[in-house]
Amino acid sequence: MNAAGNSLIIVSGMSGSGKTVALNTFEDLDFYCVDNLPAELLPDFVRSATHPERASQKLAVGIDVRSRGDLANIPEWLSAVGAMGFDPKLVFFDTADAVLLKRYADTRRRHPLTRLGLALSDAIALERQVLRPLSSLADVIIDTSDLNVHQLRRRVLTDLGLGMDSSLSLLFESFAYRRGVPPDADFVFDARALPNPHWDARLRPLSGRDAPVREYFGKEADVGEFLQQVTAFLDTWLPRMHSSTRSYVTVAFGCTGGRHRSVYLAEAAAAHARTQGWSEVATHHRELD
Repeated sequence: MNAAGNSLIIVSGMSGSGKTVALNTFEDLDFYCVDNLPAELLPDFVRSATHPERASQKLAVGIDVRSRGDLANIPEWLSAVGAMGFDPKLVFFDTADAVLLKRYADTRRRHPLTRLGLALSDAIALERQVLRPLSSLADVIIDTSDLNVHQLRRRVLTDLGLGMDSSLSLLFESFAYRRGVPPDADFVFDARALPNPHWDARLRPLSGRDAPVREYFGKEADVGEFLQQVTAFLDTWLPRMHSSTRSYVTVAFGCTGGRHRSVYLAEAAAAHARTQGWSEVATHHRELD
């Protein structure tokens, strides 16, 4: 095994700071990614995920306040991983408290520590305290207070020296109209006129990423026509935006709940963009991620 080629990136930080976007970025770079790993299982995970026949291993692990175990033991676990031939790098994502409060208010998501009966501000304060062993050991700290999704992805690439070409960065995002249109969207497509699997009790708890929902949409002629027209439009105009020195574009799909139609279309459009040769393509599902 070529130890020099083994990479382990540990993604940690405040809830709502962009850790999911970071893990998605690593996954796009062919890292094997696992989120919410109990911290004490880090050495076991690395051992089980290692393939002796591969010249190099690229692993990324999310460890945060949801983790079980005493985070003060992180140095011991990192040492154990180092003995396996890996060079672990700990990346900590931080965000100003005021920004975190606004993000939670905008998305209406619950902070993982509010289950303890804490107010959101108190939950954020406790999280900072719990994560101190990780933040104090971080090799890289990225403040996401003023970063959008594209800027965060690029910071991850540049700060970790993972390389970045000059291609257009494309983000395909889904959202629910009842919670507002993403403010940084360049193109917005309204999917509310399309058939809605929400009314099928079997499909309602699923999302547009699940196979039964994809099969449902695959049989709907209106959905196919909608997607064909949208991708034809993007195939025409994205290259022109690239040539005009734009560095990133957000394409947003909206529906009523942000779970089925918009998610399916965002994933399908992203897959199409990859077939067209765009190398930096990501998805973000605001109501799911």
